[in-house]
Amino acid sequence: MRLVQIRVRNESQESVLGVLDDADADYVIADEAAGNESSIIYFPLPDGAVDEMLDRLRSDGLEDDAFTIVTEIETATTPGLDELEGRYTQGPDDEVGLSHAELRTKARELTPQRSMFVLFAAVSSIVAAAGLLLNSAIVITGAMVISPFAGSSLSASVGAVIGDYESIIDSFESQLLGLVVAIAGAVVAGFVFRWGYLVPPTIAVENIGQVSSFSAPAVLTLTIAVFAGGAGALALATDLPVSIAGVAVAAAIVPAAAAVGLGVVWRQPLLALGALALLLINVVLINLTAYLALWAFGYRSSSSNELRNAVSFDRRTVAGILGAAVVGILIVGVLISTYQYFIFTQTVNRNVNDVLTQSEYSRLELERAHAAYGGASLVGDQRPASITVVVSRSSGERYPRLSRTLQRRIVEDTNRAVTVQVRFLDYQRTDPTRNRRRVSSRPRYRGATTV
Repeated sequence: MRLVQIRVRNESQESVLGVLDDADADYVIADEAAGNESSIIYFPLPDGAVDEMLDRLRSDGLEDDAFTIVTEIETATTPGLDELEGRYTQGPDDEVGLSHAELRTKARELTPQRSMFVLFAAVSSIVAAAGLLLNSAIVITGAMVISPFAGSSLSASVGAVIGDYESIIDSFESQLLGLVVAIAGAVVAGFVFRWGYLVPPTIAVENIGQVSSFSAPAVLTLTIAVFAGGAGALALATDLPVSIAGVAVAAAIVPAAAAVGLGVVWRQPLLALGALALLLINVVLINLTAYLALWAFGYRSSSSNELRNAVSFDRRTVAGILGAAVVGILIVGVLISTYQYFIFTQTVNRNVNDVLTQSEYSRLELERAHAAYGGASLVGDQRPASITVVVSRSSGERYPRLSRTLQRRIVEDTNRAVTVQVRFLDYQRTDPTRNRRRVSSRPRYRGATTV
């Protein structure tokens, strides 16, 4: 909330008050000393309305160099302030609540100084790596809260939409540095966790639920990045808090970066590659959706010549362009590979469902099906795709041909060599009928049947 005080000459007072009346702004007028032929007008405004209101006043009679004071206040009570604040919190019709300068400043304030940015990026990835190994969503959420990636991820979109190309370059540099630091931090943490025997070194990290959730691009995980970018743009363009959107941005970045590090430490190339693909696509989606959201809110570049004037072809710029080109080529390859993975995953899910709905498997309950990310089109990997199907059963019956049946159906539909692994989760069930107990003779967890 801001309190604006302006000095207005008597001949301009009528036009100035007309602007305030049209905007439904409440004001108070105080006359200056006798003979000054001017008065002081006081009126409270939401943060997002200040620049727009001053521009309107200056175009309708207020001198450009008029005495003006804008101060921050905690609260104000006036008849029409609630309606005015609601309008600018949501964004006024056909316009946005913040000026370009305020939007740029708000985005930059989200990014700490470079040394603190690096420190928090490393700490958040270390905490996320611990959360993944503990299979704890609470610990992973804590890592998201301390993540510093919101500002660096949104600044590029802000710079692109308002024509501040220096902000774009700084944002790309910060994002690249942050991702490298986060992955390196997760690698160091994973090495300490594994060889410091904080977890069993032979643990199958790819089978941990939280790790597998961030081990490959999937529509549900990419949805986080899409809406995080949009929510961040909305918070930047209005008076809404950006902290909540910042957690969503971190949710799309930090766990995936930690999964990459764990894949490297445990020598699981498919896990590391899949998590890296998810990480890169999430970063692209955050930047893209934030840009589209800001563009939809009405932000436009004020000058078409700013790029030529702002960018000079010095050593830093050339290095940035080359780095962006390399990253762009990598992202294109990842996108192609990810698209193929999506199609393959959909086919696998359909085939698994078709097999398990057959009468002979009616007593099985599907827990999950997961296809490992192969990245074939990106690195030319021709190894068989790995598919894991987890089912639960209460009868203790054996299904020795289930994995082969699944493999045959998937191969026929995808024309790809696949390795199918079926895991059985056995449980006990007691029925009330005749007080008889039906108990499985199998242990709770069974080994895998692999083809």
